[in-house]
Amino acid sequence: MVAPKCIYLPLSRRYSFSMSGEYQLMLMIAVMHLLGLIGVGVLIYLALRHDSGQRRPGDSGQDDGWGNEPRRPPEPSNRPWGGIPLPDAEQALVRLRDHRKLPDRLPERVRRPAREPERTPHRVPVPD
Repeated sequence: MVAPKCIYLPLSRRYSFSMSGEYQLMLMIAVMHLLGLIGVGVLIYLALRHDSGQRRPGDSGQDDGWGNEPRRPPEPSNRPWGGIPLPDAEQALVRLRDHRKLPDRLPERVRRPAREPERTPHRVPVPD
């Protein structure tokens, strides 16, 4: 039994065409771009597909988003409001309950008296 000659031929003779390095590089770049476009297409399809309206378990459907309706007022809480003042709290000097400004309501500050300059002793010439 004799093996056919074409099995032992070099690669360049086995195939009728040969690709140069530039063509191989261009083919790899094209395949990578094609894979990227397919991936982007799948992501866009998943983002834009129609939701069937089925909710996932644990999803209440209220995301407190703005939507098209105005916000509802917050629900009242059960905690008591206010309370008695703290025993160590001090009242403020001024309460701003009208249109007057804070500097108009504050009491005048007491200024310290100006200091007199230090006196330097004068030398008196000694008579000879």
